[in-house]
This record gives sequence, structure tokens and C-alpha cells, in this order.
Amino acid sequence: MKNFYRLSQNANVIPLMAALMRRADLWQQNTYLRDYPQGPFGEVESIILRFPDRSVHETQEALAQHMEHFDQHENHDQPVYKTLPEARQLVMGLMSFVGGERLGRVMINKIKPGGRIYPHADTPVHANYWSRHHIVLQAGPGLVFRCEDEAPEMRTGDVWWFDNRQIHEVVNNGADDRVSMVVDIRTPR
Repeated sequence: MKNFYRLSQNANVIPLMAALMRRADLWQQNTYLRDYPQGPFGEVESIILRFPDRSVHETQEALAQHMEHFDQHENHDQPVYKTLPEARQLVMGLMSFVGGERLGRVMINKIKPGGRIYPHADTPVHANYWSRHHIVLQAGPGLVFRCEDEAPEMRTGDVWWFDNRQIHEVVNNGADDRVSMVVDIRTPR
């Protein structure tokens, strides 16, 4: 496969899933991705653990003004990240495994049965800088994660790298929620 590579299987995701079940309120705290105009995430609930402080519009303004010392790739821990130490363990383990040099966006996305992430490609400036990883927290039969013409079977506990520069989408045709943690890592080139 050229757009996907499974890095490992059987990651222990049970502690994080148990924490998410105990804290169902976390899914409603930040609706930035779901509410983003014309974005592909309208049917997704997200818990944003790390993200840039500025919106896309503010970032574009800063770049246009040639702000000194502005780093569009800078991400910050959001307050909820401290609430889920189980997530931090998985993220730091992945950082170590891939020899990560810098941690970017980290978010947990949930797609209900019948829901989807619509086809899109991430912006080149983002996708060319970061390596995109997914830690599959919950997936069952009927999940389709497609990138170009590939759609590997993803199972709970799998850890994947994939090429988010290409058109990709996720469709949950299954009976259960699909839950995945997206982790952007700057890796040695």
C-alpha cells in the first residue's frame, strides 16, 4: 500500500476508551471542526487535545502581514489534554516509536453509525510538514477509510501512518461508533 502503512497492532487503547466513556461531556466542549464552514467534518464529534491557537483565517492574516517569529505549525496543549492522561501515554509512545521531533495536532474523532468525514485532502503546507498518524480506538465491521483507491481494514488497537496529502474520506457503515485519535508528528526527513 502506498497511502497507508500499519505501524503496529494491538495498542492498549482500553484505558483511553474507558476514560472517554466516563467523560462523555468532553465530546461537546469544542465544536470548531464540526462547525467549520464547508469543512468535511460536519458529522464528526471531536475532542481537540492539541491545536493551533489561531484559526485558519487568523493564520492567513498573520502570514500576509509577514509577522516576525510567527510559526504556523505551532500547536498547544488544550486544557482537556490534562484531563485525559491516557491519551498522552499513547501519543508519547507513538512519538518515541517514530522518532518524532515535534508534536502537532492531536484530536480524537468520533463518527456515529451512518456518519462520515467527507472526501478532502489536507492543505499542502500542513500535510507536507507533518506526518499523519491514526491510533484506532474503536472500529468495527463496516468502517471504510479510503485514501485514493486504497481502503485497508482498520481494527481497534491498530496504529497507522497515511498520506493525508491525497483525497481521503471515512464512512462508518457499521453498527458502532468509530473512534480514532489523529496525531500529527514531525519526523526526520
